[in-house]
Amino acid sequence: MSRNLWITVSLLCVIALAGASLLFLSGRGDAPPGQGGAASGTPAPAPAELLVREDSHHLTRSEGAEVTVVEFLDFECEACRAQFPVMERVREDYEGRINLVVRYFPLPGHANSRPAAAAVEAAAQQGAFEEMYVRMYETQAAWGESQESQIRVFLGFAEELDLDMAEFTRTMAAPETAERVQADFDDGVALGVQGTPTIYVNGRQTESMPGYEALSALIDAELGE
Repeated sequence: MSRNLWITVSLLCVIALAGASLLFLSGRGDAPPGQGGAASGTPAPAPAELLVREDSHHLTRSEGAEVTVVEFLDFECEACRAQFPVMERVREDYEGRINLVVRYFPLPGHANSRPAAAAVEAAAQQGAFEEMYVRMYETQAAWGESQESQIRVFLGFAEELDLDMAEFTRTMAAPETAERVQADFDDGVALGVQGTPTIYVNGRQTESMPGYEALSALIDAELGE
């Protein structure tokens, strides 16, 4: 990709995503980071229609699964990166037995969380959701917590994944992509999500950042094991 094209692409993405961020910040954008976790007592399961939508992304899916794990996450959130190995182990150990669903919840305090979600969604449209999801967490230490745009970094990830760059760039900057990310965020707000990661097992919110043993115990209980 030529230097001029890189600059043009970056400017287009910044303009489109800045507009989406303004919409986000004028609405429900005041959720404080790092305050996920279960309330005291045993609350009723969250509404299923808010937890999983028809277009929600599954890291693992099993037809007829009795357990669905949903994580609302922010790709720039350090706590989410710390939770990532736990979720990967759950994905591996329960492959074919549960549904593991990812929902976007970009926090306003992170300058690049919304562009990162847009990049993952653009990759998903080319069948590379899982690859870009993993890439974001594996590299977060290098690009996270920056106030400068990291869109060029995300475009580089797309090139490394051999995606159609013209399509990826258009999709990343498209209003429909911003709306898709916002829809996940709105569902999280409706559920009472206040920070990331926030995890549900069959509709019940877990403690904040559950370890593998705690999370697997909840899953096993739902599986009747």
